[in-house]
Amino acid sequence: MKSCFGKRGKKCLTLTMAMLLVFMVGCSKGNVNPLDGYQYERELNVIDDNNRTYYEVFVYSYYDSNGDGIGDINGITQKLDYIQDLGFNGIWLMPVMPSPTYHKYDTTDYCDIDSEYGTMEDFKQFLEECHKRDIHVIIDFMMNHTSAKHKWFKEAYSYLEGLGKEEISVEKCPYVEYYHFVKEEDAGANYYQIGNSEWYYEGSFWDQMPDLDLYAEVVRGELEQAAKFWIDLGVDGFRIDGVKYFDTSDERNIEILGWFNDYVKSIKKDAYIVSEVWTDYALASEYLKSGVDSTFDFTMGQATGTIASSVFTSKKDAGKKLAEAIINVQETTKKANPDSTVAEFLTNHDTGRCANFLVKSEKIKMAYALEILMTGNVFVYYGEEIGLSGSGKDENLRAPMYWSNTDNTGMTNGPADMDKEDYIFPSLAEQKDDAASIYNFIKRCIRIRNENPEIARGEVAIIDEVEDESICALTKTYEDSKLVLLYNISKETKTVTISKDSYGYKNIQGYLSTDGTEVTLKGEEVTLPPYSIVILK
Repeated sequence: MKSCFGKRGKKCLTLTMAMLLVFMVGCSKGNVNPLDGYQYERELNVIDDNNRTYYEVFVYSYYDSNGDGIGDINGITQKLDYIQDLGFNGIWLMPVMPSPTYHKYDTTDYCDIDSEYGTMEDFKQFLEECHKRDIHVIIDFMMNHTSAKHKWFKEAYSYLEGLGKEEISVEKCPYVEYYHFVKEEDAGANYYQIGNSEWYYEGSFWDQMPDLDLYAEVVRGELEQAAKFWIDLGVDGFRIDGVKYFDTSDERNIEILGWFNDYVKSIKKDAYIVSEVWTDYALASEYLKSGVDSTFDFTMGQATGTIASSVFTSKKDAGKKLAEAIINVQETTKKANPDSTVAEFLTNHDTGRCANFLVKSEKIKMAYALEILMTGNVFVYYGEEIGLSGSGKDENLRAPMYWSNTDNTGMTNGPADMDKEDYIFPSLAEQKDDAASIYNFIKRCIRIRNENPEIARGEVAIIDEVEDESICALTKTYEDSKLVLLYNISKETKTVTISKDSYGYKNIQGYLSTDGTEVTLKGEEVTLPPYSIVILK
């Protein structure tokens, strides 16, 4: 593999013929020439900005480097070449701070690494190795609540439990300002009693996750110190958890998010911040007014979202509806904040996995092709690249990565309360050698995204001339370059005519076919097999 650096700091890689064949989707089909697609491989053209392709990792279940059955930071470091080879240039780490729970969304220390995951030196080495590979790292930042075992809360709880009829004294216990403490008559839903006292505290998620008072200046100061700690270490940004639960209204939540964003950008101008606002995108996009770079698009993602629904049902108007949805996301984002972008995903640690709700490999492949070719930032949950299964309770959604069916090296035990669930698709070791696997397909999807900067950054427009409503027909324009993208979201082969004069393309730039059948262009006629995508330029 020969590396080079082109204009504007763009990285590119020139692949040998042998390496190109690894990416071919159709080579396992008896009626398809393995060489048919190689001519469409292009040099990588990855721009160093915040429009990245992220891999979400639950450290606990990913790769175990020391044999204790729990994934760790060193395990991820050992797998960075794998992550880079897939094409990801960003990693989102689920919580790594000390916590009494397996999921670690309730921290006891904002400025350390959980000992189950390793040491701070391990984390520094991990960051160094990521940055050598031009992989940015964002970490989960849980500012809505702490653990009930955090020093702040334990001291406040103990003080209020023994307070009796005395007045609260901040001088005696400064931590009473850190949380939402009220007397019984003011306690509402999700409030929990402190021992047998008259005092209650708020815990939106659980009694072991007491909510912080994010309007308290002292709390903001603590969180600013924590954010600076991680930025100074080399972290490239944050995923902000549970934003809708910060306070009592969206307006107040947006103000709080804006404060945090402004502070982080004041110490690292190019830090990337993505917020979790679990609601429809019309409302979630309002949170972009805070100045954050992205917010997750729950309307497009999940089992009931636009992408999965389009592929699962394959209705005759699926292409048209998807095109309209993509345009709506673009316009909604621009209206909220033209400097922001969208964060697209299909599944994450709180949702069922694609293997369980789409089931068939061709539908899983097509859904990921649609997601990965979206504008903005895209996020892929670990294990989705091999069709890892998981449904039901949270522990099941965070099952061990299935590295091999014959070698247990690095395999984790997963959460203790996880139900046993059989793998639907083969291990990574098996899928690597199968050109028609989900793994090789998703790898090819990411490569196409990395070859064409227009995909992540382009202004989207619908090609109205395509009347077949099962075809999603779009252009993406970035600077002085335009791509034509045609998506066949149906079980039938389709032929589409696209004017070269009108849309300025010359040839096929790349294609994705879920069954390996070639996409062809003859003159202005494009033939798309079932569940396939072609890019023209």
